[in-house]
Amino acid sequence: MPDNTLRAHDEVFWRTFADRYDSHPGPVNLENGYFGRMSRTVVDEYQRNIELINNSNSVYVRQRFEQSDNLDIRAQLAELIGVRAQSVAFTANASAGLQSLIRNYNRLQPGDQVLISDLEYDTVKGAMRWLARHRGVEVIEIDHAHPATFDSLVATYREAFIRHPKLKLMALTHVTHRTGLVMPVQAIATQAKAHGIDVILDGAHALGQIEFDLEALGIAFAGYNLHKWIGSPLTLGFLYIAPQRLADIDPDMGEMHYPVNDIRSRTPYSTPNIPALMTLPLVFEEHRALGGAAAKGARLNYLRNLWVKAVRNLPGIEVMTPDDPRLYCGITSMRFTRHDDQQLMVERLLSDYNLFTVVRTGAACGPCIRITPGLTTMADDMQCLVRALNELR
Repeated sequence: MPDNTLRAHDEVFWRTFADRYDSHPGPVNLENGYFGRMSRTVVDEYQRNIELINNSNSVYVRQRFEQSDNLDIRAQLAELIGVRAQSVAFTANASAGLQSLIRNYNRLQPGDQVLISDLEYDTVKGAMRWLARHRGVEVIEIDHAHPATFDSLVATYREAFIRHPKLKLMALTHVTHRTGLVMPVQAIATQAKAHGIDVILDGAHALGQIEFDLEALGIAFAGYNLHKWIGSPLTLGFLYIAPQRLADIDPDMGEMHYPVNDIRSRTPYSTPNIPALMTLPLVFEEHRALGGAAAKGARLNYLRNLWVKAVRNLPGIEVMTPDDPRLYCGITSMRFTRHDDQQLMVERLLSDYNLFTVVRTGAACGPCIRITPGLTTMADDMQCLVRALNELR
């Protein structure tokens, strides 16, 4: 077995790893998809940076951060994901980056069509519908068949592309926040390109738990979070634009603080969370030292499979996410088929078993309970979940 697979099973290692994080007493957190945790050393570094900026104020920021340090940090980010520094710009989160890409995409004409699915994030759906109101385009909405397969997902998009020849732009989510389904991005993007359709990729949940190559995926536009699986402070994300496609995204509302050929003009100019940005070099160092997305993804998948394999075939339980390794990651959803109110069951998991989970709605397949282990989650926690699901079903 690869080293990452072996380590994924090593509870002694991961218990030692979990000791690097502080936490308050409380329920077992199986809702790690909202945002991730900072290690103790990252928290300490963040606090030092807050004090530095508070004490030095604009002297450091004007003289060093804006002139050089922020460029060095951006270069480190670009290296982390294997792209050129000129192709990334920091944002407050993935949603902010995706909204900038959608509202500033300039290749649409009245009468064109844009595409969303039931599994897109609501902010992305709202931004695409905004295009309909302000650009005169038509929004095409599709639902994905459940249960999904690799071929069914690709076929659904291919059929939509054929049915709607005026499609010019589509949203695509790499890891869907509702069910944890991992989309076959490369196959879908290849089909989209063949029909002249640009893809804006929502990578909010992908970065840090899935290895990917944006160029190989065929993606020119994307938005990401750094505070989910990378381990940064909150308020950090970035957008990506392939350098050869920069002209297809306008400067944000006439942004003039940066030249038109600088990707940073594609986001609103404002005072960012400078202490958080200054913390990123340590965050990247810890991410790489652990083994990056390969190591994190292997561990999260292992924890996911511990509970999924135990309950997949139990009456009264439906696991919403398929077991095709191409289509899942650590995030997976389920529902109690004998209980209509999934929120009530989330409350039972918390009150009766001390397990914190969350309901997700909006998918065509219906409401579900999202279960997301984290890097400090232990195998024993998943066994508690298995017992709870078995008793509550």
